Amino acid sequence: MQQSNPIIPRVLSVAGTDPTGGAGIQADLKSIMAAGGYGMCIPTNLVAQNTCEVREVFTPPVSFFRTQLSCVYDDVTVDALKIGMLGCTEYIEAMRDWMRDNPVPVSVLDPVMISTSGKRLLEASAENAMRKFISCVDVVTPNVPELAALSESRVAENFEEACNQARELAAKNSVVVIVKGGHLTGEDVGNTAVFPDGYASHVPSERVETSTTHGTGCSLSSALATKIGLALREGKNLSDHDTVLRALEWSTAWLREAIASGSVLHVGRGGERGHGPVNHSVRILQQTE
Repeated sequence: MQQSNPIIPRVLSVAGTDPTGGAGIQADLKSIMAAGGYGMCIPTNLVAQNTCEVREVFTPPVSFFRTQLSCVYDDVTVDALKIGMLGCTEYIEAMRDWMRDNPVPVSVLDPVMISTSGKRLLEASAENAMRKFISCVDVVTPNVPELAALSESRVAENFEEACNQARELAAKNSVVVIVKGGHLTGEDVGNTAVFPDGYASHVPSERVETSTTHGTGCSLSSALATKIGLALREGKNLSDHDTVLRALEWSTAWLREAIASGSVLHVGRGGERGHGPVNHSVRILQQTE
């Protein structure tokens, strides 16, 4: 019996770079492939970083950014768009204008603002532009400190406080907000999807005691965009809560496995000074054992 060809969503990552491969567009491409998509990427900021620190950020001219966008969209159908580090107001506005004129089935924003090592990755003057930009996307995946900055609130100490902030943000901007528990102190570090209508559903995940957590935000948002893009190509509806929730369940489970398996990579000094990368290929490697 002849097998039908699989549906492979075409996913574009717009984000910063990571020379050591654990975060940014490098992590996005690995995550997209792990989730069953075809990954494409447009670098916004060139980031000189490793698993321990961010040393320098270079931002190419925004005109070149627009040219890259036009090259992709003129040739390839984009089923899902993942947006990461934009860095400054000029890039945020360029992305906003492009999305207005070139809509895609689903867009997921990881509002990269501050690195794990404490380096600011979004200019302070651009925070207000980022708050306005949220209404342009379908899903936003802030960590707890970023959620506080976006909602102009103090940093939440538990899921209840974080979800209350997310409900206001979701309703105000007509966007699905994913509350991530990694920065909270409980054993459950899962993710809660909060919808504009106030509905919320939690996907639990047990904490892994490890230092291999570099790039988790990039990886989750990219996998999520891929799985939602796949669901939409299969005929699902983005307005259906289950479309996002099924994608979040897969992405959460996969990422926990990738975090738990990160130590086998032996990339970077992780436990000494920083955070090593997650193992994006964990499920592929399991199949070859």
